[in-house]
Amino acid sequence: MLKLDAEYWNNRYLDKTHRWDIGYPSPAITNYFDKIEDKSVRVLIPGCGSAYEGEYLHNQGFTNITLVDLSEESRRLFLKRVPTFNPKDYRIAEFFELEGEFDYIVEQTFFCALDPKLRPKYAQKMKTLLAPQGKLIGLMFEAELYKEHPPFGGCKAEYVQYFKPYFQYIKMELTQESIPERMGRELFVEIGNF
Repeated sequence: MLKLDAEYWNNRYLDKTHRWDIGYPSPAITNYFDKIEDKSVRVLIPGCGSAYEGEYLHNQGFTNITLVDLSEESRRLFLKRVPTFNPKDYRIAEFFELEGEFDYIVEQTFFCALDPKLRPKYAQKMKTLLAPQGKLIGLMFEAELYKEHPPFGGCKAEYVQYFKPYFQYIKMELTQESIPERMGRELFVEIGNF
C-alpha cells in the first residue's frame, strides 16, 4: 500500500497527476447548496484539493467555509485562482486531528482517497465534527475501482455499516447528477441525526 501522506498528495499536484480533479464543481453538490438560503452555515470540505465546490460556495455568498487538505500545492493553486478567499480558511491539516463543529460537511473524493482501513474512523470523526442537526452530504463511488491506490471504490452496503453506529439518518442513492464519466457509479449521500 502506498503511503498516502502530505508528500504523496502534494506530488500529485506538482506532477499534474490528479486525475480525480474534474476542473469544476460537482453539479450534485452545487444543486444541493443552491437550495440553502442561510449563507452563514458552517461548511467543512475535507480533502478538498482544488476545492471547486469551495470556490462555488464562496462565489454564492457563503461566508463560513473551511477547506482542509494535506497538499500545500493544492492550497497555493486554489488561493491563486480565488484571491478573495481568506487564506486562513484553507488549512493544511490532518483530517483526523480537526476540531470544530459544522452544519454541513461536504464529501467529494475524500472518502475514496483514504486508505479503506480508515473508513470506520472516518465515520466516527464525522460524528464528532457535525453539529447536532448537521449533515454530511456529497458523493461516494458505487463501484469497485482500485485496490492498490486511490481512488478506492466500494458499495452502499459496505458504507452503511460504517455510519450506522453513529447516525440515525443514512440516505445513499445513485444520482443522475454525476459527471458523464461517473454516471451510474456515484451515490449521493446525506447522513446525520436530524
